[in-house]
Amino acid sequence: MSPRAAVVWTPEFLHYDLGDGHPLDPVRLDLTMRLATGLGVLEGVEPLVPTQAPDDEVQRVHVPSYLTAVKSAPEAPFGVGHGLGTEDNPVFFGMHDASALVCGGSLLGAKEIAEGRADRAVNIAGGLHHAMPDRASGFCVYNDCAVAISWLLDHGFDRIAYIDVDVHHGDGVQAAFYGDPRVLTVSLHQHPMTLWPGTGWPGEYGDGDGAGYAVNLPLPPGTSDSGWLRAFHAVVPSLVSEFRPQILVTQCGVDTHAEDPLANLGLSVDGHRTIYRALRELAEHAAGGKWLAVGGGGYGLFRVVPRSWTHLVATVLDRDVEPHRPLPAGWVAHVAGLTGQQLPTSMTDGRDSGYEPWGEGSDRVDTAVLETRRAVFPLHGLDPDDPRD
Repeated sequence: MSPRAAVVWTPEFLHYDLGDGHPLDPVRLDLTMRLATGLGVLEGVEPLVPTQAPDDEVQRVHVPSYLTAVKSAPEAPFGVGHGLGTEDNPVFFGMHDASALVCGGSLLGAKEIAEGRADRAVNIAGGLHHAMPDRASGFCVYNDCAVAISWLLDHGFDRIAYIDVDVHHGDGVQAAFYGDPRVLTVSLHQHPMTLWPGTGWPGEYGDGDGAGYAVNLPLPPGTSDSGWLRAFHAVVPSLVSEFRPQILVTQCGVDTHAEDPLANLGLSVDGHRTIYRALRELAEHAAGGKWLAVGGGGYGLFRVVPRSWTHLVATVLDRDVEPHRPLPAGWVAHVAGLTGQQLPTSMTDGRDSGYEPWGEGSDRVDTAVLETRRAVFPLHGLDPDDPRD
């Protein structure tokens, strides 16, 4: 394990619970930590225990009236608006405390890096990237990603690259920094014509001084590991290297998996593992090794999320897990008691995550790649038609 890598965790994260039957089931967090422990990934690691982010920190990106609404919602018989009390964002008791704790987790990871105690940190409970300044959205009450980035901007960082690999557009983080050239937001997601929230077009590239610093790469439904990685490498490393960030912040949602019930991309656990390794390499190459990773979406609660996020935690800790490593018998027995689904037997889906570089052949994601490159590359002095850029 890298001596400068931190894992942020508390069982109290499980209190962010939107109710029985809701897709964002906190069991996915519990099963990830159980699996990482069972595989020895966390051996000798003392997780950092966060506290709730105070109101003034949450208000970096949320208006005070919204915090008031979140706090009062569980006791309000007729609702409080602000996107609360909907099917996506039902009200639950302790909602403010649980949401502020998630923010506190991502803030703690950011502080560990900023204050020199770690080069990398991971908070799998974070990644609530849809929350807007005055409303809940897409299962997200408070936007921990934007809160952490805002804090970093006030504590010695003036170039932050945010990369969002969730299947849904990272709209809340983009909105928070849409006119700010200090933050490069990059979102790779399923095409907005085919998936909520319907935003994240290549033409959404920032405003004013921030023009060119919002980057969106929408991918067609069915895109597999090879297509996704082809698109990533055709766009992200060039822009991030040109931007020269001081830290990389990544939202690592795993709802891009082929089995995810809420979306239509075709990635595998093997693809996810390859993505995390690419992000680690990018952080080392372009951001001085500084990397804050948070979780996000992912609704394959038993077969997908625990394996993919165990690979994430292992990658952050430089304890990469061999893909064919068998799953611990105790973990499999525990999960079998929770679901009737057939469970995988190892840390791989048996997929080859190799890809053909952009510009060396033809792939159906090429149109999306070229649209994105043509929208933003010239604003950074890069040639959108030259595969060397």
